[in-house]
Amino acid sequence: MNTSASDLLLRRLDTSSPDFEAQYAELFARMAEENGEIDARAGDILAAVRERGDAAVLEYTRRFDRLDVPDMAALEISQGELRAALAQIPAAQREALEYAAQRVRDYHLRQMQHVGQSWEYRDADGTLLGQKVTPLDRVGIYVPGGKAAYPSSVLMNAIPAHVAGVQEIVMVVPTPGGERNPLVLAAAAIAGVSRAFAIGGAQAVGALAFGTATVPKVDKITGPGNAYVAAAKRRVFGVCGIDMIAGPSEILVIADGTTPPEWVAMDLFSQAEHDELAQSILLCPDAAYIDMVADEIRRLLPGMDRREIITASLSGRGALIRVRNLEEAGELADRIAPEHLEVSAADPHPVAERLRHAGAIFLGAYTSESLGDYCAGPNHVLPTSGTARFSSPLGVYDFIKRTSLIEVSHAGAQRLGRVASVLARGERLQAHARAAEMRLDHEQTQAGEP
Repeated sequence: MNTSASDLLLRRLDTSSPDFEAQYAELFARMAEENGEIDARAGDILAAVRERGDAAVLEYTRRFDRLDVPDMAALEISQGELRAALAQIPAAQREALEYAAQRVRDYHLRQMQHVGQSWEYRDADGTLLGQKVTPLDRVGIYVPGGKAAYPSSVLMNAIPAHVAGVQEIVMVVPTPGGERNPLVLAAAAIAGVSRAFAIGGAQAVGALAFGTATVPKVDKITGPGNAYVAAAKRRVFGVCGIDMIAGPSEILVIADGTTPPEWVAMDLFSQAEHDELAQSILLCPDAAYIDMVADEIRRLLPGMDRREIITASLSGRGALIRVRNLEEAGELADRIAPEHLEVSAADPHPVAERLRHAGAIFLGAYTSESLGDYCAGPNHVLPTSGTARFSSPLGVYDFIKRTSLIEVSHAGAQRLGRVASVLARGERLQAHARAAEMRLDHEQTQAGEP
């Protein structure tokens, strides 16, 4: 299929138009997050992996990845192979991976300082209260590998787990046709991956969640994947933890007209090239500038390697929206709650200060979203499909758990015991009340209590 700029259908909206709300509803109609057929098939795969373990994983790997191997040992990627890949990739790639990894590690170490520490205190009667923070024992990271290879996803998932103190990090990555990407393996060596397997799809999620004779059972699975991976993660939640259900990638750019229009056009491409269902939106009060961005989109599109995907994405889910002013742009952005939000303005901070809902906010003309994907430092695993209203980027807090600490002193038991007794009897839970009352100096029971 040959795609040209003439095939591109750019949707133009204006918030001052009387039919804007209807157009908005059509544009942002959330895709059904759970396609019934995909969910059912993912369920069948999970059931097979749970019942037959390695045999089912091998069967689905043959079917979906066109990779026929005699046993699971052929699918495990050894530490030696990871180190060999790191040694063999070009020096420029190794330096880029190591630089990106260091920035990602530095950022997540700062997270650990703020959210990863245990704490405790004693109140006036000597009772100790606190919180003990401990890392998960073993996590699984899913690295996409169908349409493209993503060494950056290895860094973004494995490094915060490593910083959090996770003892074992198990990576799964599909290798269609048996091709193992050296950059992905090198990234795993740098990021501290403990074990790696060349498996993907719902079968990989099932192997991590349930465990097989070869693949160890994990406490949590993180990382994005296709619709089958998302459906499988949703189904195994409760057997193990998951980070989030990731939808198609999104970018929203708020522009004041001061950024070169070709920069904004390319930023819109940066997410559109991921997937035909990705969403790229521009909000700007300057109609003439919107025209310039549209012209640059058409000019630049023919030179893009993934122009067919970009064309499908922009035509299906993209939009250039004229707003009344930057304040309205911020209000609309909060309503959309995008995964990536660029404020491409001469002074981005006044706009950003009012923003409340976004996975990540990129400030200023020089801050392209792509820098966040690779090497800025903050995590690129972000909430999508409006879930930034109530969820957060992947971080060290996804790989730790908090345990409450309580040590009640003798004096504290006298006051707390009486309070607990009253409340427990109000709930008609006798044993709760009696357990508290037994610790009182002079055991007091409610009238009528034996």
